[in-house]
This record gives sequence, structure tokens and C-alpha cells, in this order.
Amino acid sequence: MPALPRLLPTGVSPAATPLYWARGLRAFADGYVSLLLPVYLKALGFGAFQIGLITATTLIGSAAATIIVGFTAHRYGRRSLLVIATLLMIGTGIGFVAARQFWPLMIVAFIGTLNPSPSDVSLFLPLEQALLAEAASAKARVNAFVLYSLIGSLVGALGSLAAGLPDLIHGWLGLDAIDALRCMFGLYALLGLATYHLYRRLPASLDAKPDKPAPPLGPSRNVVFGLAALFSLDAFGGGLVVQSLLALWLFERFGLSLTVAGTIFFWSGLASAASFVAAGRLAKRIGLINTMVFTHFPSNLCLIAMAFTPKLWLVVALWVVRCALSQMDVPARSSYVMAVVTPAERAAAASVTAVPRSLVAAVAPALAGWLLALTPFGWPVLIAGGLKGIYDVLLLACFGRRKPPEESE
Repeated sequence: MPALPRLLPTGVSPAATPLYWARGLRAFADGYVSLLLPVYLKALGFGAFQIGLITATTLIGSAAATIIVGFTAHRYGRRSLLVIATLLMIGTGIGFVAARQFWPLMIVAFIGTLNPSPSDVSLFLPLEQALLAEAASAKARVNAFVLYSLIGSLVGALGSLAAGLPDLIHGWLGLDAIDALRCMFGLYALLGLATYHLYRRLPASLDAKPDKPAPPLGPSRNVVFGLAALFSLDAFGGGLVVQSLLALWLFERFGLSLTVAGTIFFWSGLASAASFVAAGRLAKRIGLINTMVFTHFPSNLCLIAMAFTPKLWLVVALWVVRCALSQMDVPARSSYVMAVVTPAERAAAASVTAVPRSLVAAVAPALAGWLLALTPFGWPVLIAGGLKGIYDVLLLACFGRRKPPEESE
């Protein structure tokens, strides 16, 4: 394995190294696929509503798979389930290369691992989070998730920039637009193959299974369900502005090219990455919940403002500012969930709290696609900003006084 272990935060075992490399590969794939998905579907002749349905189906399928792995990981092992998940990733890339009709694509979207957002909303997430929490001490947990999120954001930004590759392939190889796009889904399958080999290198000691598996959720059940209910509200708002549909809105409202859109999301991804570095330090000063709320709420005001902004440069500026603030809660949220449950409950807790990001949010892209089909006005971003602001207020009210163990010491 390359020299990444020397970059690991103090208190994080080198055994976690394959998790970070795998996160980077998947982030790169998600970065360009989230932009190319609406372009590819539109090139096949589908309308905004059909694109929204396929996008929603990817989230519904991810939600179902995430629930399954979260409640079976304690029995079958998180490492083994990660290896199986990469086989689905490989099949997803092959399926999108081969299929052209609406219903076959819907089926592949449901059973596959396609992600319409550069943020991770897949069955990989609860498994990786649980293993990462096992590999880090309590004091190092936030920094472990900061690095995990930072890699995802930085490499995801490079993936967004790679969304311009089909134009180069079209020029260099003389392929038509659809075949050039298919090449990128073939690359998605190859990245899945590389991830497969990474997960196989995870040491078995990182995922020791008890002789008598305990129930997936026990003493922390009420806390987990309470967090999941709040996360569902945030997830619905986020589903209205997944990158695929935000890109579609920018394409239709401002007539952007794919290359320009990729550049915009590259810089916004870098802004998100920079925020992760600040998140770890801020969490140590003001606590995990306060970090989640007081950075997230201003970003939602930016979303609301975007809907009323007629100038592209100002929309882009607001989006970049929003990304620089909104993602600080990601490592804090992951660390908080892992901290307030017992180690045996971590995979199930990560699953239950992650599912709203795909299950409840699955309804939102179809709604956003329908709204965009009716009018180019930014109703999706306006509604998203309002709902996510309400989530922030409720999270502070319900969990502001519940501190994780490391903050109580």
C-alpha cells in the first residue's frame, strides 16, 4: 500500500488505509457520474421527469441495500459485505453501458450502486464508517472522519472535472456523444474492480465477529431513531438539490456546457474539502452538535438566495459559499453517531441514520424533476433551503445537550 499510513491522524490504525483509498476511488466515480447521468439520459431521449424518476430509483435502491447491510453486518461481517458491494458496483457500470431503454435502466439503477450526488449515499457508507470507528481511538475519531470526508470531497472534485472527458473522447476517438458517455460508465466498472481488491486487503482483525451476535440495535435504539427522523428531514431537502438535478437546472436556466458545469462543481468540491479541515478544529472548540448546526444554517440561506438570483456568476458564488459551509457537519455527524452508540451497534446505527439520505431523499429528485419540467425557476433550491434550515433548529433543540463521551470528559 502506498505511503498514506504516514498521513493518518494520530490514534488511527494503519489497518484503515484501504478504507481511505477505496473512499477516494468511489468519490472519483461519483463525482463524474453525478454530472454525466442526466446528460447521458437526456442524450438517450428521456425528459426531465423520467430523469428524476431514474435518479430517485438509485436512491431507493441504495436505501434498501443500506438497511440490509446495516442489520446483517453483525452476523456476516462488514468486510465481506463490502467485497460483495463492489461486485454490484462493477455490474452497475456494465449495466449502464449495455442498457438503452427506460425500464432496464430503472432496474440497474435500483439494484446497483450509482450515486446521483458526490456525497456518499450508498450501502458502502455504514460499513466503512463502522470499520473506521473501530480503527480509531475515541479522541481520534473526529479526525479520522475528517480525513475520510476530506478525501471524498477532494477526489470527488477531481471526478467532477473529469466529467469533461467525454468531449475529449469524442474528439480524439471520433466516437459519437452517447458512446463517449458509455466509456465513462465502463470506467466506473473498472474503479469498482480496483475497490474490490482494496477491500480484500482489509485485515480480518478489524472486523472481529462475536461468538454470539447481539441484536443490531439495543440500548441506543431511541437515540438512533431520533437522529434518523431528523436526518430524514435534512435528507429530503438535500435530495432536491442532488448534483445531477442541480446540474440539470443550470443547463436549462443558463445553457451551460458540460465542461463549464464540471469546472463549477470542481471548485465547489474544493470548497467543501477546505471546510473539512476546519470542521475538526471547530468541533473540538464548540462541540459536535454546535458544529453541525452553526455551519449548516447559513449555508441554507445561500440555497434560498440562489433561487432568486438571475446572474450565473452570483449563483455560482452562492453555491461555492454554501459548499464551503454545509459540509462541515459531515465528519461531525458521522463521529457523533458513532460516539453515542455502543461498538456493537455501529453498523446498524450508521445504516439507520444514513438511510434517510437515500430513502426519504428518493422522493425528492422526482419532485425536483417535475418542478423543473414545469418552470426554470429554482423551486427545488428554495424548498431545500427552507427544509434544511428547519432541520438545523430541531437538531439543536433535541440533541444540543446530549454530549458524546469525549466531550463529557
